[in-house]
Amino acid sequence: MAGDHTQSEGLAVTTIPLGLSAGCSAPLGASLQPGGVNFSVHARGCAHLEICLFEGLEDPEPAAVLVLEGEQHRSGSYWHGLVAGLGPGQLYGYRLPADPDGLLLDPYAPALAVPPGYSRQRGQRRQGGDGWAGAMKSVVADLGSYDWQGDRPLRRPARETVIYELHVRGFTADPSAGIPAGRAGTYAGLIDKIPYLQELGITAVELLPVFAFDAQAAPAELVNYWGYQPITVLALHPAYTSGSDPLAALDEFRDLVKALHRAGIEVILDVVFNHTAEGAMAGPAAGPTLSYRGLAPHDYYLLEGEGDSLRDLDVTGCGNTFNANNPVVRRLIRHSLRHWVEQMHVDGFRFDLAAVLSRDEEGKPEPRPPILFDLDSDPVLAGTKLIAEAWDAAGLYEVGSFVGERWQEWNGRFRDDLRHFLKGDGGFAWAAAQRLIGSPDIYGPRRREVEVSVNFLTCHDGFTLADWVSFNAKHNEANGEANRDGSDDNASWNCGVEGPSDDPEVLALRARQQRNALCLLLLAAGTPMLAMGDEVGRSQQGNNNAYCQDNPISWFDWTLVERHADLLRFTRELIAYRQRRDVVVDHTSLPLAELLRRCAVEWHGVEPCRPDWGPDSHSLALSCTSSEHRFRMHVMVNAWWQPLRFTLPPTGLADGRWHRWIDTARPSPDDIVAWGEAPPLPDHACQVQARSVVVLLVRQRDVESGTAR
Repeated sequence: MAGDHTQSEGLAVTTIPLGLSAGCSAPLGASLQPGGVNFSVHARGCAHLEICLFEGLEDPEPAAVLVLEGEQHRSGSYWHGLVAGLGPGQLYGYRLPADPDGLLLDPYAPALAVPPGYSRQRGQRRQGGDGWAGAMKSVVADLGSYDWQGDRPLRRPARETVIYELHVRGFTADPSAGIPAGRAGTYAGLIDKIPYLQELGITAVELLPVFAFDAQAAPAELVNYWGYQPITVLALHPAYTSGSDPLAALDEFRDLVKALHRAGIEVILDVVFNHTAEGAMAGPAAGPTLSYRGLAPHDYYLLEGEGDSLRDLDVTGCGNTFNANNPVVRRLIRHSLRHWVEQMHVDGFRFDLAAVLSRDEEGKPEPRPPILFDLDSDPVLAGTKLIAEAWDAAGLYEVGSFVGERWQEWNGRFRDDLRHFLKGDGGFAWAAAQRLIGSPDIYGPRRREVEVSVNFLTCHDGFTLADWVSFNAKHNEANGEANRDGSDDNASWNCGVEGPSDDPEVLALRARQQRNALCLLLLAAGTPMLAMGDEVGRSQQGNNNAYCQDNPISWFDWTLVERHADLLRFTRELIAYRQRRDVVVDHTSLPLAELLRRCAVEWHGVEPCRPDWGPDSHSLALSCTSSEHRFRMHVMVNAWWQPLRFTLPPTGLADGRWHRWIDTARPSPDDIVAWGEAPPLPDHACQVQARSVVVLLVRQRDVESGTAR
């Protein structure tokens, strides 16, 4: 880099840089052009803008500062310039005249470099003789050089999908994973565990945030582990890369996606477009100015008040709220999702606190939010899974009413109602029944397909399945907030002993309750989602908010695979059932009401056709037929603490006898048997033990002969 230099605010500034020309406002970000790089950034209201170019990540001062000023470098609110001689790997940031000591990241940069000395308290500020050595830098990247070898997003139908929510680092960070130290906890390390995911039978992994996030957004001496503090919505989190090259994350992540696709597994990203790591402007939730707040705060954030009283409107519980329906932010969100689909081959997205996206620029619920219709109708995203966590932290709850024709929803009612019912709370029999058949009380009026309901009983947030049956109350002391954080409402039951126990009866009951939960989750109509490690009894020691626990509390303990092989086998058999060609739905998705009609669902109690929906009921039974009438199933759930004898309805099919497929009260391997080996029952009644689930089936001859699989 060369040119004449003057001094501006104590920095060497290249006023006539070699090869600087006007450039253009599109595309946004730092895009490779023949012979150089075009920079374009939205920065409203500034007199000029400077591009700081760095040769080394920890250099205290930039090698050059290029001044963009005058009409040739400005189009409306966009500043742009074409710099000859630059290429991939170039480190850079932006500086505004109003804040000469701040270095701002490019919102559109696809790669980010974080120096070892980065400090959240310091943020992107110059500091003494260290200058900007500790500041993060954006990185110019060549996105077109990767060899995908013919890979494409899988576009697996939702009706075939079983989702497995996992944490990239936590899945392989534990020494028991057997991953070499340089690969443990990385995108590359996750590739080594794909055979396990294949054997489990899941069809999609839902990765907790992989956008670059602020790992220091946590209590002192802890780290942000989950990743819900995004610095950017385009760059990957560098710490999940096995090497130190900031561009290596791009190829390593794409290697992971390609390997998962080869295994028939889709990749769904947990994305955060509701808030950022910049926190609030002031007060206890204040955070560092990294990018958006310095460039155009009124565009990127929901704000209220004026002048000195201007403050963030916080409906996320994280200090700020992204202004998702502002045109500038809408463009960024759409560009981000297109980037992940086109450049990274991602198959879908789960939107954290998605109800925020349906708020207008004053923070009020908007009946026709532009951003949601943008995504719902975007041709690049057509065929991509869009899953909404349809609520926010300020009380907006849109489960069942989220705007758009393509969105699936995390069904929080499924989790809550089935947890209460299985633990023995009264008054939940009818609600539990609705959840098992696709929640027609929630989704029926909209004539949506049954797959719109993403069913889950646990996720990253809250108790693991093993902890749900082991703790009555949260135990979050390790988080450093005196156990005040995390939800107090867990609908959990410790089976008689709080925490670890060596009592055989307690352990047997806990194991049975886990099987009950997994059974209903994976039999229910809808799209099931498992949380990492629930299939082997992973515990977080009662911590229901382990967002700051990057340690064995949160990591997958691979010794559990052998220690709880019986639970793993049970889960695998249930998932295999969902992959059968004629189990839940026909070859084309059906509206929920039509599916229920075709499957001839009948409700029973301990006597046929006499369901008990009263407040004291702790049991239910249902019969249903497969959509192509090749088998009929009868499910009995006893959440009572005493055995119940159920009289069975007629089978209605040619075989004439019910066969016992699942009985969660029986020891392994009799708790679930191979589909074709289910033994017939001797009579027309069935004893269902306390707190257990029994599933019977009757098969047509073509099923027995192997034409259905």
